[in-house]
Amino acid sequence: MRLAKSWFGVFTAVLVFSTLAVAQNNNSKNPTWWDKYDYLFHNGPDPATGPTAPVSSGKGNVDASNECGPQSETNIALSTVNPKILAAGSNEIFRLPMRGYYSNNGGSSWGGVDLPLPPAIGTNGIDFGSDPTLAFDTLGNTFYGYIVVFFSNGNGINGTEMAVARSADGGKTYPSVTFFSFSSGSDHFNDKPMMTVDTNSNSPYKDNIYIAWDAASGGSTGGGIRVATSTDHGATFNTVRADDPKGPGRSIGTSPFVGPNGEVYVAWNDYAANAIVFTRSLDGGTTWQTPTTVSPKTIPFDIAVPAESFRAALVYPSCDADRSSGPHRGRLYCSWMDLTSAGTTDIFLAYSDDRGSTWTAKQTVADQFANKVDRFNHWMSLDSVTGDVNLSFYDTRNDTTGQRYMTDVYFTQSPNGGQTFRTPNTRVTTVSSNEHDCDGLFPCSGINYGNQQGDYEGLVSFGGVSHPVWTDSRRQLDRITGCSRNLGMEEVFTATVK
Repeated sequence: MRLAKSWFGVFTAVLVFSTLAVAQNNNSKNPTWWDKYDYLFHNGPDPATGPTAPVSSGKGNVDASNECGPQSETNIALSTVNPKILAAGSNEIFRLPMRGYYSNNGGSSWGGVDLPLPPAIGTNGIDFGSDPTLAFDTLGNTFYGYIVVFFSNGNGINGTEMAVARSADGGKTYPSVTFFSFSSGSDHFNDKPMMTVDTNSNSPYKDNIYIAWDAASGGSTGGGIRVATSTDHGATFNTVRADDPKGPGRSIGTSPFVGPNGEVYVAWNDYAANAIVFTRSLDGGTTWQTPTTVSPKTIPFDIAVPAESFRAALVYPSCDADRSSGPHRGRLYCSWMDLTSAGTTDIFLAYSDDRGSTWTAKQTVADQFANKVDRFNHWMSLDSVTGDVNLSFYDTRNDTTGQRYMTDVYFTQSPNGGQTFRTPNTRVTTVSSNEHDCDGLFPCSGINYGNQQGDYEGLVSFGGVSHPVWTDSRRQLDRITGCSRNLGMEEVFTATVK
């Protein structure tokens, strides 16, 4: 989910007139849930149908969601207790809850589950979830984090809060959930959480859960980067602010990660300073040091790329630490999207060997071509066994028309601590997607739900095996059996890369 860079009070007032706003004023800085709310207000939520059997699409591409209506923004996690157990999540656009996915066979097949929601606030109010993030602890528990947004059926926002649900069966069920950090929306708005767990066997903070998010605000006391810590397996969370508590919120896109000795790090996009910014905690998330800069950049907030029909590609970091026993143990890595001298977007990376005090100059991670290619919506995962640096991203290199509409997911890897990356990159998708396609009904005319792939996709790596997950529109014109309407599809796809 993404919040506009305007004061939240103004944003709330505009949202009251969401019908007109969505129809006439859709732009890249509207949050992901803007059109979802408009759809739910006018049509009501779709019934829970559950996915059919996953659909294999050749060479390991699996449609993990395979259900009616579009999905967006994916995330994935793996259990180090049993690496065959995977859990993933996505936004549902036509329904209220978040969607969870689970696999116990290394991603060959998947099941689906809805995440719990609290009661709505007020008469005729509704609430729904957005922005998935997942992690496992060393006991094999699955944690699924998301935000909850409360609406009062056309009269604006009633509030927002964070949620972390826990599963003991690999993500098949989530019988317990903790809701916390509620806000009425007048001082800040919780947005875009990401979560990590300390899985280091020798860490004094082993199995601590850390979830970070940006709390967008127009005031001087709200906003900023929040980090919540749980020391009791998700039963309770204590929230602190990790950036300057005296300044207004001017950040988006957090990336929390843990070092090999229990150090906790968080990076984000400071769009006012136009830099990727970083902070650290050496006491289990209780206190945070003064933020420092990983790298300056060119794109402050987001950028319209040709491949996106309605949205813009958001700038955010994806960071991780080497927790392996290899030669680069303890090295920190951050990656992000930025503009190239050719006017295209690419993925860049920098690393640090002194716990983030200094960083190397940025470098590209993907294949370079003479023709124009865009890369966006990347994610990075450090393999804690091999120490390999792995990245996946959307890529337009296979669009031979010059329009840069067609997207594929590509994967790249550095086996030498981020110094060089394997070339050629590995194409993950077996079929390209085109977010400009439509069937004459949707989304090219009528309702524009605006989400498309959303702001980010996911990747998890362990023991030399990587599992990217992404939003894929190859089935945009399909009619999935049992769907109540003839609408285009954005499905959640996964693959296994060895």
